[in-house]
Amino acid sequence: MKKISKLQFITADPQEAELACKAGVDWIQMRVKSSDKQLLLQKGRAFEKICQQYSAQLIINDHVWLYHEIQAAGVHVGKQDMGIAEVRNLIGANAIIGGTSNAEEDVQNLMDQKADYIGLGPFRFTSTKEKLSPILGLSGIVDILQALDPKVPIIAIGGLQPEDTSGLVRSGCYGVAVSGAIANASDKTQKVEEFKRGLEV
Repeated sequence: MKKISKLQFITADPQEAELACKAGVDWIQMRVKSSDKQLLLQKGRAFEKICQQYSAQLIINDHVWLYHEIQAAGVHVGKQDMGIAEVRNLIGANAIIGGTSNAEEDVQNLMDQKADYIGLGPFRFTSTKEKLSPILGLSGIVDILQALDPKVPIIAIGGLQPEDTSGLVRSGCYGVAVSGAIANASDKTQKVEEFKRGLEV
């Protein structure tokens, strides 16, 4: 069975990834918005080394080809990117494949395509993503989960803080994906522990 972490950390910076792993994160999504293959490969190898050192799972955002170049656990695809089924054909049944959703039809589509997990958001405004989809908030996420009762892990995303997690979990979310909340924390270990406590509800 594929292991999906309840606390996922998203970053473009290998150093941030290492600090997050030191703080107790076991899932890193490498999200680098670049078309320079050499740069992506260089960064990918840096991420790979860190994740192996800390026994963390590495997920590549968008750049499916990079999965074959490094030892990653899987790929995350955005709404405007390649479909899950197409990615599955390229990287195989054993890889973890996640997708991004913002509405009920997105979640249903990803479930139909047999995504291993689904990122749902944004929960609130986040500066880490350009072309931000409509903000859902807790009520928007609850509405989608109640309408669909998904059997695939739903990962809330978008400007999340530890105090948001318990309400999301009670509403049916499996976990959360965060960036700035951990990256900008002065005490990253404490912040990771706060997130984990909230996710244990």
